[in-house]
Amino acid sequence: MIPPQFEYYAPHSVDEAVALLQRFDGEAKVLAGGHSLIPLMKLRLAEPHVLVDINRIPGLSYIREEAGHLKIGATTRTNDLLESDLLRRSYPILTDAAHEIADPLVRNLGTVGGNVCHGDPGNDLPACMLALDAAMVLAGPQGARTVPASSFYKDTFVTAVEPTEILVEVQIPKARARQGSAYHKIEKRAGDFAMAGAAVSLVLDSAGRVESAGIGLTGVGPTAILALRAGNSLVGQLPDESHLAHASQLAQEATQPASDLRGPMEYKRAMAGVLARRVLDQALARARGGG
Repeated sequence: MIPPQFEYYAPHSVDEAVALLQRFDGEAKVLAGGHSLIPLMKLRLAEPHVLVDINRIPGLSYIREEAGHLKIGATTRTNDLLESDLLRRSYPILTDAAHEIADPLVRNLGTVGGNVCHGDPGNDLPACMLALDAAMVLAGPQGARTVPASSFYKDTFVTAVEPTEILVEVQIPKARARQGSAYHKIEKRAGDFAMAGAAVSLVLDSAGRVESAGIGLTGVGPTAILALRAGNSLVGQLPDESHLAHASQLAQEATQPASDLRGPMEYKRAMAGVLARRVLDQALARARGGG
């Protein structure tokens, strides 16, 4: 199908982009990689009157550590995550997720900001952002504001981004010593959205006990899910078999899956627990220096 007619703008600054969104309040959509928005437009499930293409805005593509955070610009391509030595060394959960996103064509064009902001319950990066306790920096008419990932996802395809705002940066607390993270999903076909997926980030103290733990889930609810009880159950504990099994069970109980073309809800719920345990083991090995 062919999308309906729309106006196209390519601003050269964040301020210009925000001004356009304000001018066309509620009728404009931000275009970054386009791999989510354009298919929806072709199917006429989305019919924006205006597209604001942010790809010509300089300074929105980067991966760097600064002021106690890992900072990732909104138009950073998914493939940049794969190629980053910094992420591979200190934030392997993002390398894991990037590797499982679609195919090389999508990874070369798709952006971190688009993946995070689209609000698709089957996307890979939102669960990672929840596990990592990330925050989203949004620019709007009143200036910049920061929204924690834990309150960013409101409903299916609904986030905290207002119609006159754009995401400019993702901020993640800087990796610490004895921190490990991992992500894995199961999919119906290679490169597909997740039937179920789990993301884990945990930090061990000097005695080997869990100092902090975040567990994010994807594909098993109307939004990406932060399994708060599951993560909290590990804090202060030596991560032995019983505690890991209990956390995995709590992660499974946090799911809200629905049956669809990707699988029945019972299967998705069960796989969430299996995957949570799998990535807990992997994150723990990485925290202990096992890679």
